[in-house]
Amino acid sequence: KKKAREGCSLTDLSWEERLINAVTPLWRLPYQEQLQVKYESQRKILQTLATRLEELGIDAQKPGGLCCPLQPVVPSPIINGYRNKSTFSVNRGPDGSPKTVGLYVGSGKARNIVCVKADHMENMPPKHKQVAQCYEEFISRSPLDSCILFHEGGHWRELVVRTTSCGHTMAIITFHPQELGQEALDTQKALLKEFFTCGPGTVCDLTSLYFQESTMTRCSHEQSPYQLLHGEPHIFEELLGLKFRISPDAFFQVNTAGAEVLFQAVGELCQATGDTVLLDICCGIGTIGLSLARQVSRVIGVEVVEKAIEDAKWNAAFNGISNCEFHSGKAEAVLPQFLSSWEDAQPLVAVVNPARAGLHYRVVRAIRNCTSIRRLLYISCKPEGEAMRNFLELCCPPDPRKKLTGEPFAPVMAIPFDMFPHTVHCELVLLFTR
Repeated sequence: KKKAREGCSLTDLSWEERLINAVTPLWRLPYQEQLQVKYESQRKILQTLATRLEELGIDAQKPGGLCCPLQPVVPSPIINGYRNKSTFSVNRGPDGSPKTVGLYVGSGKARNIVCVKADHMENMPPKHKQVAQCYEEFISRSPLDSCILFHEGGHWRELVVRTTSCGHTMAIITFHPQELGQEALDTQKALLKEFFTCGPGTVCDLTSLYFQESTMTRCSHEQSPYQLLHGEPHIFEELLGLKFRISPDAFFQVNTAGAEVLFQAVGELCQATGDTVLLDICCGIGTIGLSLARQVSRVIGVEVVEKAIEDAKWNAAFNGISNCEFHSGKAEAVLPQFLSSWEDAQPLVAVVNPARAGLHYRVVRAIRNCTSIRRLLYISCKPEGEAMRNFLELCCPPDPRKKLTGEPFAPVMAIPFDMFPHTVHCELVLLFTR
């Protein structure tokens, strides 16, 4: 770290220092300076949006060339060790070991990928590093190879670790079965279970140990079920006085303390009243909708991950919340059909929290064409990416050719939240009204 602070060249740095600089490039800055860097990046994004809107003939220029006022970045309550989920790869380490568990440095395009242990990452809690270390110890003892390239064989792949403030730890191990038969697969699962329940891995004190046979880079539960080898099927988290059940593949904000601050602000920006209906798009396990349920008349959640919807329904029942309904399916399939028949006179406020790929065009079109939606909150971890396309689709003039007939929205307020200290990323909440 000292070398990095002194501005040494990349070749002077250790592999650990290269990893730290790649994943958490702002770590050397005092935290207030990190927030200022992020503020400037969000300001440029809003300037870009203003320019793009001007090109569409919309008078969007506000003071500073922004499309709307930008609030200061809301700091994270926790700066170090805040991550509740970490994904570790298995690949060749700097020493040539093909069974190194860590994070990538380099790129596939440059063919210089190296897997470096994450021991010095400040954004990860010690528990995640401990489980990764134990997994590396297990696979180093295994006669089976790691799966670096699918077509070259090998078996041991990713490790995902999830933890909660309740003290729960879930480990999910991804394994490529290649040509192994069921008996051989069962043997590997039994060895994993023994290692983490009776062997050196017992120090991890796992609440849940899952195993997934995956022949693709990423598999959903429907494509390849998560198999519980040990412990409880779920872990639990507490947020804003509510208890949430989390399945292996369910989305949950990576910074729990930061999520509480974010959701409280979303509740205020919604300006919901007792007769408001909240539409929670990409709702995950229902965290946003359930945290706001008591200030609205009804919550309607939509989410593509079936297990997350099961969690959301359980969470509503466990917390005694009866005014929420959750629907499983792709938003582009569920939402247009639902909104096209919406005739309720109650105010309808929409909150969307999509993945980095943004909202499907049919979802944006359904929102635009539903006259009952006058207020929309878009939460994005990458507003300069595909979300920018969504912003323009929401705000552009009506276009019958694209079936965008509804009145356009306008951005009126932007608030960044630092959910990822030491990195260049933050979560932007953009409020649109019409």
